[in-house]
Amino acid sequence: MIGADGDRSAVEEWIMHKSKRTSKRYQIIAAKAMEPMARLLEANYPARFRFHPTAWGKFPDGTDCIEIGGFTPHNVISGEHVLFLGSFHNNDVTLSQFQVMIALLQNFVEDLTVVLPYYPTGTMERVTREGQVATANTYAQLFSNLPSCGRPTRVMVYDLHTLQNRFYLHGNAIASLQTTIPVLIDELRRTNVDCIAFPDDGAAKRFAHMFAGEGFATVICGKVRNGDERVITIQDGEPRARNIVIVDDLVQTGGTLYECGAALKERGALSVCAFVAHGVFPSEAWKRFARGGDRCVFDRFWLTNSIPTTTDRLPKDDVYTVLDISDKIVQDLDKYTS
Repeated sequence: MIGADGDRSAVEEWIMHKSKRTSKRYQIIAAKAMEPMARLLEANYPARFRFHPTAWGKFPDGTDCIEIGGFTPHNVISGEHVLFLGSFHNNDVTLSQFQVMIALLQNFVEDLTVVLPYYPTGTMERVTREGQVATANTYAQLFSNLPSCGRPTRVMVYDLHTLQNRFYLHGNAIASLQTTIPVLIDELRRTNVDCIAFPDDGAAKRFAHMFAGEGFATVICGKVRNGDERVITIQDGEPRARNIVIVDDLVQTGGTLYECGAALKERGALSVCAFVAHGVFPSEAWKRFARGGDRCVFDRFWLTNSIPTTTDRLPKDDVYTVLDISDKIVQDLDKYTS
């Protein structure tokens, strides 16, 4: 990806430099939803990655009938570094993928790296009533009890919503927390955005330091109680005459994101855009932010392809721009490559 001025992004320059020094190769196994990313990695880095399609079938009774790629007619998986690209977008595919991870680890792989860009149960890490299930904990139990191939499974997650979840993993799995913010910064260098806004203090604490030295002004929003209502206010910074992007880790229905955008425009922002690492958008909530929607407050809405089952459905000629994180994944893999 070359910028308009002909310069390569910082991520791409880093990858080119590292690729000259490392020879670690990965055999890729991917969830069905992540196959396009697997093919992209193989096409862009043929010396580093080889993708083996898996048949994610079902028996007539609905149980899994899976054949992992790379084992026939010749086994090219055993003894190799294996990269598993996962997508836990529903419970059915999640269980199927755990079955494949277990099978891989029981077939004498050298090591297993799981790239799960979006960890969907991150917000369910505690309960408020007895009997509720903290699914962040149960997923962590499944990861932590994967078979051992002699070294822990590395679980790479991007912009985890609740950072303490990383400590839920133990035993045979270790969390490796990454961020998509460098991909956004590369994108912003090609725009007129001059201010980063955060919808609440939590987002500011999580992300503000990642923009240090980039020259952006900062605005922090927050909710305050007004009678029985909670309204968005500007708690720090001045949005007037600024071109702003609101940054957060994920969006579900997007109510707070919308209210924050409207408040910034009301306070005199020249333009307001949004960025989220993970566009969850249940029940096609993205339609409300698209042109003609009742929450169409953003000039541009950036998100990553961490949840392709969502981003593949977004309209192409609208406010949405999907940022590809495949190069960032390669960079993050190499952070721990000798």
